[in-house]
Amino acid sequence: RSTSGAEPESARARGAGAERGEHREGERGAAGIRCVAYNNQSNRLAVSRTDGTVEIYNLSANYFQEKFFPGHESRATEALCWAEGQRLFSAGLNGEIMEYDLQALNIKYAMDAFGGPIWSMAASPSGSQLLVGCEDGSVKLFQITPDKIQFERNFDRQKSRILSLSWHPSGTHIAAGSIDYISVFDVKSGSAVHKMIVDRQYMGVSKRKCIVWGVAFLSDGTIISVDSAGKVQFWDSATGTLVKSHLIANADVQSIAVADQEDSFVVGTAEGTVFHFQLVPVTSNSSEKQWVRTKPFQHHTHDVRTVAHSPTALISGGTDTHLVFRPLMEKVQVKNYDAALRKITFPHRCLISCSKKRQLLLFQFAHHLELWRLGSTVATGKNGDTLPLSKNADHLLHLKTKGPENIICSCISPCGSWIAYSTVSRFFLYRLNYEHDNISLKRVSKMPAFLRSALQILFSEDSTKLFVASNQGALHIVQLSGGSFKHLHAFQPQSGTVEAMCLLAVSPDGNWLAASGTSAGVHVYNVKQLKLHCTVPAYNFPVTAMAIAPNTNNLVIAHSDQQVFEYSIPDKQYTDWSRTVQKQGFHHLWLQRDTPITHISFHPKRPMHILLHDAYMFCIIDKSLPLPNDKTLLYNPFPPTNESDVVRRRTAHAFKISKIYKPLLFMDLLDERTLVAVERPLDDIIAQLPPPIKKKKFGT
Repeated sequence: RSTSGAEPESARARGAGAERGEHREGERGAAGIRCVAYNNQSNRLAVSRTDGTVEIYNLSANYFQEKFFPGHESRATEALCWAEGQRLFSAGLNGEIMEYDLQALNIKYAMDAFGGPIWSMAASPSGSQLLVGCEDGSVKLFQITPDKIQFERNFDRQKSRILSLSWHPSGTHIAAGSIDYISVFDVKSGSAVHKMIVDRQYMGVSKRKCIVWGVAFLSDGTIISVDSAGKVQFWDSATGTLVKSHLIANADVQSIAVADQEDSFVVGTAEGTVFHFQLVPVTSNSSEKQWVRTKPFQHHTHDVRTVAHSPTALISGGTDTHLVFRPLMEKVQVKNYDAALRKITFPHRCLISCSKKRQLLLFQFAHHLELWRLGSTVATGKNGDTLPLSKNADHLLHLKTKGPENIICSCISPCGSWIAYSTVSRFFLYRLNYEHDNISLKRVSKMPAFLRSALQILFSEDSTKLFVASNQGALHIVQLSGGSFKHLHAFQPQSGTVEAMCLLAVSPDGNWLAASGTSAGVHVYNVKQLKLHCTVPAYNFPVTAMAIAPNTNNLVIAHSDQQVFEYSIPDKQYTDWSRTVQKQGFHHLWLQRDTPITHISFHPKRPMHILLHDAYMFCIIDKSLPLPNDKTLLYNPFPPTNESDVVRRRTAHAFKISKIYKPLLFMDLLDERTLVAVERPLDDIIAQLPPPIKKKKFGT
């Protein structure tokens, strides 16, 4: 999701003269969620957004977004599904079916289905066949081969577009939802065996068309449909008759997902409500069961375009950009709604980079970059004061990309003279020149093709080297001098793997480069000798952030389960502090945090301090102090009452946590006195979305 910079409003004095530049960040065009697809085998969730971006969340790794495929202007994804175990497919309004390479993080191929825009897609229960529903009323069957998909045949063409599809669990029949009717097909013959007409009645008026947004085919032959008239309906597929109808909304019911056991299903509406239906006995001792609507959940402000049902949770996503996991309380151990409810709003990676020397911030959007110079203050004050800005922030540059591809990653050099960014097909490097208040930009031409599809870009501290992680697993080192570049070396992936490297960290002295992939351990390379130095022992959870400390060259690594490790690169082993932490364990409240650490940095004059943040807290870990145990207060929400209280808190335990800034997208030290924080108020995101459906309130 894109980010941008808006003007800082104030600077606040904190602690020992540290300035706070409050950068309130205005996000333009955050992409809403269009589809979700849950994979039971791997416990992963694929999510597609309205800009064509596809994200993979590992639910077993604390719901971490471990992979993503950048968006594209011409790819409006309307359907997403897993097939044949771990293979992921999408289809959309450009009429193409695509398969994703989950190792190299690129698109394997795109195939035209020749039926116009594709509105729906479903994999067969065995996972070996793929079905798509098209604009021209055709339902097409594809065979999934080891390396591609192959067209098999068309089913009987219908009169209107096929908006929803569902297989019977036996794989013998399918249900297809269109405008005003539902068709049942025999898979073997491809012919329609039933056509059920849906009631157009909507709020007492029967003029408008009724769009069947979703269908679900159950083992007993029941078909559940959801439609634009606000109804959830149950049909008997054997006779083609309506069995029961529930009017649940005054707006479209847009999505449906059924549990594997078929004892529960979830639907999402255009009013932002999610309804849960459960199959319960008619009476306490009866064997006969009926579908009952249980409590509605309102975790979205706008349309719930898509839902999924995992064994333990109801999953929903929609126009408001939120991905919500609502636990089924009878299926989980935690008996606390708030502790267990997850709402993912922000990307699990950093989209902002910083030039400390020139006090610049580079913000990455989907299709452009913005460069801002921070404001400053000459005023002083006591702790907690808000100080007036003597110089406002400057918007220096708006760099727009050409073509339909989203930006994958970007970076500004520490000296502020270079900007690099990558899309799937091209790599761009710009040289910046500053003259008084003017800035000039010169693009470096003839960048090598192998740098494209970079997943991470990083400059050395002295801005003389550029490190590029390609999606094929190679790490490139580029020498920068004047306005030119020279490719120095490429570290190739370990033999037999094409694991994409997603995170990079370089030591301040420029001697060491650490790289982390989506599953393997962290590799550390010697930049001077151009060879692999060591590999940090593999850990079960993905890396979310890492950084190398000055002087000691200790590598600090944060994982998605909230564990933090410190590894000595020169000694090739974990540090004593890290071993002590693992022995004692982190505070239980620290481990329960539900957003990943996305950035780690260090104080140049305080070698015992580690600075890190997630979306909801900023933390300084002081390694010289004892670790808190579970009986200790980890975070004190109340301001200190007097000077002795400040001192007592400062020396109580190693974790100093601030929750002043939130949601926090980026935080770093500019120098030993200045900290920059970029926050993204949720209200601003909601304010930029189209208005939700207006509801008439009783008595108005």
